Amino acid sequence: MSRYLTRRLLIAIPSLLGISIVLFTVLALAPGDPFEELATNPNVPPEVRANLRAKFGLDDPIYLRYFHWLLAMVRGAWGFSFASRVDVDTLILQRLPTTLFVIGSSQILALAVALPVGIYAATRPYSVFDQIANTLTFVGFSLPTFFTGLLFILVFSIQLDWLPFVYRADISATGWQWFWEHFKQSIMPIAVLGLFQGASWTRYVRAAVLDVIRLDHVTTARAKGLSEHVVVLKHVVRNALIPVVTLVALQMPAVFGGAIVTEQIFRIPGIGSLLIASILTNDTPVVMAVTFVFACLVIAFNLVADLLYGWLDPRISYR
Repeated sequence: MSRYLTRRLLIAIPSLLGISIVLFTVLALAPGDPFEELATNPNVPPEVRANLRAKFGLDDPIYLRYFHWLLAMVRGAWGFSFASRVDVDTLILQRLPTTLFVIGSSQILALAVALPVGIYAATRPYSVFDQIANTLTFVGFSLPTFFTGLLFILVFSIQLDWLPFVYRADISATGWQWFWEHFKQSIMPIAVLGLFQGASWTRYVRAAVLDVIRLDHVTTARAKGLSEHVVVLKHVVRNALIPVVTLVALQMPAVFGGAIVTEQIFRIPGIGSLLIASILTNDTPVVMAVTFVFACLVIAFNLVADLLYGWLDPRISYR
């Protein structure tokens, strides 16, 4: 296991280098100037703007700027935000826990919905429960997250006045009251992301279980007199989860993309809203760092999925 993990981490290095080269080149060639406001401000002399561009190396060739950025990243210096006037790593570390909490909680909710509903529907195909579950899942993944987010705000915040629709990071309460206020304002964004993913995953879980439940080893397990509960959980679900794990890992970029939209709707101070604000202000160091963090998280989730294969299927060995 340790050798396999080390080999996968070494393979991830050229992948991240390739991703960083593409991202840096696209951002360097994109239109816009981070010091555009200084150019239109008559109180700022042109010499000051030229000195700032020279200080941050914006007039250097792209390949030279990339090597400077790469060496700084290796040393732990992620750059300087032109808009916020602080270090990029400080900005990201302030907002990353909120994003990971929302995304992680939504994925737990999605699995909590998809696994039992998909398995139960597959063990009773074409029943009333199966038909209702299929209808709800079609509706669930057909509606985009920005629509369901606005719908939740209209119903639960404006009409019923149960939940706040703006995420506040400066809650002054302490103790359990602080925890409850944070939990209450996280319910809607977590539900929007979790139910959207859960609806999609339910269909895949149902299809995977239906494929496995007809195999010969399941029939043999039933013939041995094992209870249906043991047959489903031990002989069906464990084998059916392998393609589902692959699906969850491959859909992580879409999850982060949906989180960016959801953070904008509910004004969550995460790295998704930081990315949108940085794009609007041409703050390229922040845009580069945030997209690179997203790429690292996607590769990490795929590595976790590969490790889960060995636990789900004993036939898979890591060498």
